[in-house]
Amino acid sequence: MEEKKTLVMGVIGADVHAVGNQILSYAFREAGFNVINLGVMVSQEEYIEAAIESAADAILVSSLYGHGELDCQGFRDKCDEAGLKGILLYVGGNIVVGKQPFEEVEKRFKAMGFDRVFGPGTTPEEGIAALKKDLYGV
Repeated sequence: MEEKKTLVMGVIGADVHAVGNQILSYAFREAGFNVINLGVMVSQEEYIEAAIESAADAILVSSLYGHGELDCQGFRDKCDEAGLKGILLYVGGNIVVGKQPFEEVEKRFKAMGFDRVFGPGTTPEEGIAALKKDLYGV
């Protein structure tokens, strides 16, 4: 891979689930990415500010408490308005309330402007492979 790509990541909204976030942060660093981990209870504006300050290549949004769909409304538009038009947006975790078919959930989040959507149980390796493909073309 060429120069390290920068990822801004965190857990959105009022969610305080930190363990998965730390595991992903470690895995992405080990895979060769520059990781800016904002931790838990991150607002859309905090992701955007960090992405601008770091000239990030991607924003990775996690949620485990089920309210990710509400927390992510309008995120792509805010990114575009802040000058981050086209930044790679990932979302993953338990991002909706209740058991819903993943295909429907994925469709809704893609309609909100997310490039990739990962459901519960996604391995760090799957995320790393997607990032390498999307950011490096490998």
